[in-house]
Amino acid sequence: MSDNNEHKLLLKCLQLIEDKLDWGPAAQWHSDVFIELSEAIQKETQVLLSPVTLKRVWGKVNYKSAPSISTLNTLSQFAGYSNWRDFKNSQHLKKASWFETNISPNLGVIMFSAAIMTIVFISLYSLTGSENSTNEIDVSKIQFSSKPIVDGLPNSVVFDFDLNSTQSDSIYIQQFWDPTKIIKLTQDQVQATGQYYYPGYFRAKLIVDGIILKEHDLFIKSNGWIGTLDYDPIPKYINDKRLNSGKLSFSNSISEEIKTSDKPLLASFHYINDIPKISGDDFTLQSSIKSIYHDKWAVCQKTSIVVVGTKSAFIIPFSIPGCTSELNGMVSEKALKGKNMDLSSLGIDFSSERRVLITSKDKVLKVYIDDLEVFSKDYAESIGNIVGIRYRFLGISEIRDIKLLDEFKRERSIK
Repeated sequence: MSDNNEHKLLLKCLQLIEDKLDWGPAAQWHSDVFIELSEAIQKETQVLLSPVTLKRVWGKVNYKSAPSISTLNTLSQFAGYSNWRDFKNSQHLKKASWFETNISPNLGVIMFSAAIMTIVFISLYSLTGSENSTNEIDVSKIQFSSKPIVDGLPNSVVFDFDLNSTQSDSIYIQQFWDPTKIIKLTQDQVQATGQYYYPGYFRAKLIVDGIILKEHDLFIKSNGWIGTLDYDPIPKYINDKRLNSGKLSFSNSISEEIKTSDKPLLASFHYINDIPKISGDDFTLQSSIKSIYHDKWAVCQKTSIVVVGTKSAFIIPFSIPGCTSELNGMVSEKALKGKNMDLSSLGIDFSSERRVLITSKDKVLKVYIDDLEVFSKDYAESIGNIVGIRYRFLGISEIRDIKLLDEFKRERSIK
């Protein structure tokens, strides 16, 4: 089969993915879309394709090398096939698809696009000979561990590993859930370090040719409640004794710093610590929230309550009713996106104090505002045991009366 036919097959595979996602034409996708696509592919196939790789495949980045067979296999799996070979064979057996029939009248446009993308995809077959199959790697002989440098924040983490002579030019560590936070490794490397600015329960992954070979948990604690002003790339830490006195609030000086910021500034309260065993599938979290500053860029009162588990998390977003289209959250494996679902029930005005209750039981998460149920969502994958709580918001908020209860309604200390 000619390289041109290979290229046409790849274009068809990409079109199937675009049709599946229904996110609009890829020509209009921006960088954040490729981050979301990377996460969606990893969740479904358990293989990580970085946003940069995906941009190259879609022709957004000029690159002289063609995609590897492992990348083609993963794209094919996401499109609904076993692998790239299965996808190619299926195209010979099927009649002309809607894509082939409808694209031919626009052949001129396709040829123009092909002229640009041929640079990226030329010599696809030549790459198969240099493919380093991860099936040949003895995973049992590969070592991967880590240790934080200090007790507190910010924190550097040392990763130790033995790649057992693995031959690949695509070896890296994914530091946590964000597939863009990676550390590129060389074949002869045995150590690397990563930087962490926020507390959390992370799952570090050692990835070769897009395949996760080893992973382990990494626990970076807050040691009680701490506050942050989430400047990029380095936050400002607020260690105030008042934060552990039952009420989360900022001092007048910090409040003025937030108010005088010309750009939107996310502020957070974090509690990430050893908590006596409490399941993320059976708990109650209650707290009272009041928005203190909600002018200028904080007018929407965007607020999120995050329940951090050992396996995943619940991220419950709120805003005033007029801003719910911009909400994004997560109920374990299920994404909450205000752009493609109705999240108006999470439109809450916190200008006056509101009591928020979050419960999980029988794989159903429920949210109550002032004892009235406003939201319910089922999920399939457990978030594991709870290891922390976060409150995040644009503007200034106060949180008090925080209580975390287990399945027997026993209160767990988070002070």
